[in-house]
Amino acid sequence: MDIRKISIGADYKGGAMHYIVGQKVLGDTSEIYLIKHDEKTNCYLIYIINEKKEVILWKQFLLMPISVEFNINF
Repeated sequence: MDIRKISIGADYKGGAMHYIVGQKVLGDTSEIYLIKHDEKTNCYLIYIINEKKEVILWKQFLLMPISVEFNINF
């Protein structure tokens, strides 16, 4: 399943950081391209795409409270 959004942190509504595919980041120079779960390491990876169309691993989260939202396509 495709991950649409992850939230990092125990307080979902108050203090968690939210990352959404398509969200602009780094001063609008890049956007979140892919959020992926790595089953080998059990971590979540966030890839961004920049203005040159280069896809780069931007963040990795492990051993943190994480809430995952999937794309639902009917």
